[in-house]
Amino acid sequence: MTVLHHVQVSCPAGTEAAVRAFYGELLGLVEVPKPAGLAQRGGVWFRGAGYELHVGVEDTFAPAKKAHPAFLVDDVDEVASRLSRAGIEVGWDSNFPGFRRFHVADPNGNRVEILGEL
Repeated sequence: MTVLHHVQVSCPAGTEAAVRAFYGELLGLVEVPKPAGLAQRGGVWFRGAGYELHVGVEDTFAPAKKAHPAFLVDDVDEVASRLSRAGIEVGWDSNFPGFRRFHVADPNGNRVEILGEL
């Protein structure tokens, strides 16, 4: 059996507070402690229902403009509204049949997809 355990995106050093605010507070992911041997590298790990999102520090950081995590949510309109109220630009896209979805940029410019089933 093969299952997805985690996806990793990058951030520049020193942006962990903004990462926590976006993925933790706005998207509702639960932060989990990094193993002691990895914690010294910086970054933040989160856990969702059956997956983890690892945000790691990258010295030569460049935001991912195409590659992205996609989060399936119960109420896509509510999440879009929450992000908009926080000043985050929401870009709706109707090109994925069976889903209502949008894309946003995390605080470091990485692309993030949010979708809900129709």
